[in-house]
Formats: sequence, structure tokens, C-alpha cells
Amino acid sequence: MNTKYIFITGGVASSLGKGIIASSLAKLLQARGLRVTIQKFDPYINIDPGTLNPYEHGECYVTEDGAETDLDLGHYERFLGVYTSQANNVTTGRIYHTVITKEREGAYLGKTVQIVPHITDEIKRRMLLLGQSGEYDVILTEIGGTVGDMESQPFVEAVRQLQWELPEEDCMSIHLTLIPYLSAAKELKTKPTQHSVQTLQQSGVKPDVIVCRTEHPLSPELRKKIALFCNVRPGHVIQSIDAWSIYQVPLNMHEEHLDELAVRKLQIENFNSPDLNVWRSFLDRLRNPSSEVDIVLVGKYVELQDAYKSILEAFVHAGAAYRCKVQVREIQSERITDDNVAQLLEGADGILVAPGFGERGLEGKVCAIRHARENGIPFLGICLGMQMCVVEYARHVLGFADAASTEVKPDTTHPVICLMEEQKKTTLKGGTMRLGAYACRLQEGSLAASLYGQTDIKERHRHRYEFNPDYLEAFEASGLKASGRNPDSGLVEVVELPSHPFFIGVQFHPEYKSTPERPHPLFLGLVRAALDARTKKQ
Repeated sequence: MNTKYIFITGGVASSLGKGIIASSLAKLLQARGLRVTIQKFDPYINIDPGTLNPYEHGECYVTEDGAETDLDLGHYERFLGVYTSQANNVTTGRIYHTVITKEREGAYLGKTVQIVPHITDEIKRRMLLLGQSGEYDVILTEIGGTVGDMESQPFVEAVRQLQWELPEEDCMSIHLTLIPYLSAAKELKTKPTQHSVQTLQQSGVKPDVIVCRTEHPLSPELRKKIALFCNVRPGHVIQSIDAWSIYQVPLNMHEEHLDELAVRKLQIENFNSPDLNVWRSFLDRLRNPSSEVDIVLVGKYVELQDAYKSILEAFVHAGAAYRCKVQVREIQSERITDDNVAQLLEGADGILVAPGFGERGLEGKVCAIRHARENGIPFLGICLGMQMCVVEYARHVLGFADAASTEVKPDTTHPVICLMEEQKKTTLKGGTMRLGAYACRLQEGSLAASLYGQTDIKERHRHRYEFNPDYLEAFEASGLKASGRNPDSGLVEVVELPSHPFFIGVQFHPEYKSTPERPHPLFLGLVRAALDARTKKQ
């Protein structure tokens, strides 16, 4: 069987959930026994989102091979349980960078370099790249932005060309639109969808299926109207109604026969009915919790939920494993002081101090960590959160009053967190941190080893600064143990406090590897500890 390609575009408005629809369809096809992956083509000029502020673009998701990518790749991995890579996220910036580099090298033999064919040829090459490995039966490609946007046009043109170049049975186009509800008229309106599809068709791309985001069910008459005016077959207009959880969407799409439409259009033979028993079991536990815990997330970017998307989803996965509803209460770290920390964190069954960069809000994180340590509240610190728990311990236990990270206080007399040696000669910002999966060896008998159930692990990183090994002996002598280290460099990856009910900080990002079917051990541990803490309070 040839590799099949499904292209997903969006119209009317952004943030309709193309990534969730792509992930849901991919999950359904995977559940039928097909080998599936998803890729995202983003229209912005940045090479990758690594240098973007979370307020601009939400979380920067890091893959196993160290690519800084769009947060939608996190959805892809969580739904499929399959790792993505550098090849799964391509931006306009990366496309133009490649073409311009080739031009400078003389690759175009003196020809005038143009959007068509040179830019579109490079886009098509990237779109087909994963399919050439022979590892996948179906590749879904999500086109970022909205049809009609100036910056998305080269990607849409590339899709048009591929629809013409590929065999008809190897290519499918899905268009996601919005059907707004006018409360004054008590009516769903199809005109925005008609205009969106017309814009797409004017670009030469004919959608095979139209998926309509809606707050209210679409009647058969409305579906027939959309099919008629948008020139798609009857039955190929399906609804994506607002769901109680993003993880319910695959089941909704199955009820709408989206996966069946796909296998028929792509002429995939001998396919199985989707086996969704494990997924349904997860949803049952998620929807019917028998307990509840309150976790406070202390971070710098709490105003934008997508900034900590993977962390929030990891709590969903861990909570479902225990049939526990995890209420995540997000607190802006800048608000926290020694005077109000007890009031702001009152009632917390657990505290997570989130990753981040820069000086803003650091002292609030230190206050929150001290409160967790001194009051026996279960605590997990991630990346910067781990570094700040080292700073807090140095100040209030070791007595190093000016202990700090050299990231924010280069002249501190106690640089307990310092710049990694290999980072000292780096001047570029993009793609130059310690990125991707690295090995970590856990200490036998440690909390970390008991949570993972093994001593050799691999986790993903995104940082420049590290625990200063010059202070390791002083920390361990006073009780804070380095229970996980990189076996090659000796870099301290995990610190924990054995005298505390649950106090652990990790330099890596465990949230990136959590999925509904495989919740991450550290989040499972924090939720379990929070449940125990709540039980003791009752």
C-alpha cells in the first residue's frame, strides 16, 4: 500500500481545533491497525517557536530528538503515543531558510528563485518526507493559520499541487470551519463556512470532507445545504460539537464516521474496526472521579492556559489513573510574597512550580517552595522550578543568603545554579539550549527510582543553566540529595528531600512524555501524595 496523505485546513476563525481533529482522526486510524503520524506546517517566519514568548504562541513543545516545536505536536504525541521529530513541524521560516541557503550555494543554476516553484517545491518535499521512510501508512498534515491568510497561501498552493500529482486514492483534504450560532435569531449560520470553502476552492483545493465546529447539533437539512453550496458529497459534512474533554473528540468523530470516510476515500483495504477499549476506559475514569485534590501551579505565564498545556494535560492523565479530579489552581508567581504565601496557598494538597526563563516572578517561586518544604506539602519542581528549590534550600537551610542562579544574578557569591559549560560560548538564542532526550541514572532506593520503578531513564530537556556541582557535597550533607544524574556528564538531574513526605525537583520536563494511556510517574507520584495529604487533613 502506498503511503496515504490527509491534509487538514481551517477557515472562518483560528483556534477551532485543527490539531485536535487531526489527532482524533489519527487515533481512529491507528486504532484500526494503521501506522500513523501527524505533521504541522506553520505560516510564521520564525525558524521554530523556541524564541517565542509563551504569551505569543503558548507552550514550546520539545521532541525526543531536540526540536522546539508547536504545542500541537504535544497533542499528536498524547493521542497517538508515538514520538514526533524535527520533521513533524515545519515553518515558513525554515522553508525560506532552506531555499535561500540553496540559492547562495548555487543550487538553482542561475535561475530566478520564486515562490512557485521553488518555495512550493520545498514545502512539498517536506510534506512527503516522512512518507518516504516506509514507516507510516497514513500521514496527516495540519496547515496552520486560516485559509485566505496571506502567509498561508504557499502551503495551500503546495497542497493543490500534491492533489494533482499524487494518485487520487492517496490524497484527501479535510476543511475545518465554524458554524456560528446567533442567539438573537436562534439560528445556526452557514454563510461563513460557504465563504471559507469558496476561498479554498478558488485556491484550487477541493475539500473531500467538511468538519463543522458548532455549539449546537447540525440538522440533516443544514448538512445537506452545506454539502450543496460547498460542492461536497452528501454525508461528507460532519459536525464537531463542543465536547466535555478533548479526549472525547475521537469517539465523537467515530460516531460521525470520519475514519470510515477516510479509509473509503483513500481505498485502504483489509482495515479493522477501531479498537478503542483502552481509550474508553480512560475516559470513564476521567469522567467519573471518586476523589478530588487541589494542586497549586505556581508560574509566570498563568494568564494563558496554553503556556502550561503539557503540565495541565499530565495532571488529567495522572488524575484519571486514580479516578481523581485534579483541580489545578494557577497562581502568578509575581503575586507571592513572604507575607501572603500562606494565604495564597491555603488548602493546597500539592504544589508544582513550573518552568520558565528570566528574573520575573522568581522570588515568588522561592516563597512557594519554602512554604511547601516547611509545611510538608507535596512538591514537584520542573526545570526552573527545580533550580529555584535549590536556591531556596541554599538560602534557608545552608545559610547562603545571596544564593542565586547566575542567569539573574551573575555576581552572586553563591552561584548554586550556573551556566552549563557548553553554553558559555553560545551567542545565538534559537535552538542552542540543551534540548531533547538525555539519559539519567537514578539512585537505588531513592524516591525517584521508586516512582519510575527503574534506575535508568531518558527524559527531555530545555535549559541552559544547571546545578553547580561545586555545592553538591554541602547540599547532600544537609539533607537535599542528588538522586538522579546524567551518567556521561555527571549533571544533576533530580534532587529530593528524603525527610519530606514528597519533595522532588527535576531538571528535565516530565510533562512532555505523559499520555492518557501512560501517565508520567512523577505526576502519578504527586497526585498520589496529594491524595494522601488530603486524607490526613480530613
